[in-house]
Amino acid sequence: MASIKELMVELDDETLLDMVNEQLKQGVLPMDIISQCQEGMTEIGALFAEGEMFVSDLMMAGAVCKEVTEAVKPYMNTETKKIGKVVMGTVKDDIHDIGKDIVCNMLEASGFEVIDVGIDTPVGVFVNTMKENPDCKVLGLSCLLASCYGSIKETVAAVKAVRPDVKIIIGGGPIDDTVRVFSDADAYAVAAQDTVNYCKEVYSV
Repeated sequence: MASIKELMVELDDETLLDMVNEQLKQGVLPMDIISQCQEGMTEIGALFAEGEMFVSDLMMAGAVCKEVTEAVKPYMNTETKKIGKVVMGTVKDDIHDIGKDIVCNMLEASGFEVIDVGIDTPVGVFVNTMKENPDCKVLGLSCLLASCYGSIKETVAAVKAVRPDVKIIIGGGPIDDTVRVFSDADAYAVAAQDTVNYCKEVYSV
């Protein structure tokens, strides 16, 4: 039988959702299911980069991923005390939300209060949101387009000018340590779980 990851890559949404619902009934943790979906999304991204999948496939994968996260939400523990706040958003001139949404869901499942400011987010929105939430210690910036590295750098500089205490983590398909250094961000994430782990570290200090 195919795994959730394999069904995600095959974009077999009907079979995938049946398997997700069955695993939830069997007591599989929502985080584990989301992680498997993320592994599938990572492979889809690699296939897209190699020209074996297309923009329409990415859009379909994003829609399937959202269906899965909606299915697992009722099984997430939302009654526990929140660890802390995390602001998340996709930077200016980038409209991709798949990765951001996965991270938001994993953060919420891990006990964080997430403030999602959306996609194609102006620098001023990030700045104002951080001002309005002085108890928020982490800002996550998502970016899937190499052409938006400048937007990351501009956002980091503007936020640090008003909230030098905040930790900024960046993530997305093309993000690596070179981009982190260029933008002056504090950390970068390869996988959604990396962001969750980083936020836990920041709030544990």
